[in-house]
Amino acid sequence: MNGATIKVLYFAQVAEHLGRRQETLPLAAPMPAGDWLDALADRCPALGGAGRLKIAINQEHAGRDALISPGDEVAVFEPVTGG
Repeated sequence: MNGATIKVLYFAQVAEHLGRRQETLPLAAPMPAGDWLDALADRCPALGGAGRLKIAINQEHAGRDALISPGDEVAVFEPVTGG
């Protein structure tokens, strides 16, 4: 892949729906995490919508307004609840 990229890690059901645990994707310029998650949910409707997904950027939990930049590591996972 040419140009700027991000490394994406998928966990649990997200990985199962996408059929992979990680991939490298192009990202030419910084992008809000919410927009990136929306695009991921559009790519895989089985994820059930971006609003329920959680994201970490460079191993730090991030909100939808955080920026993903070329070179970042992004982790996508579902909310975790305990009992």
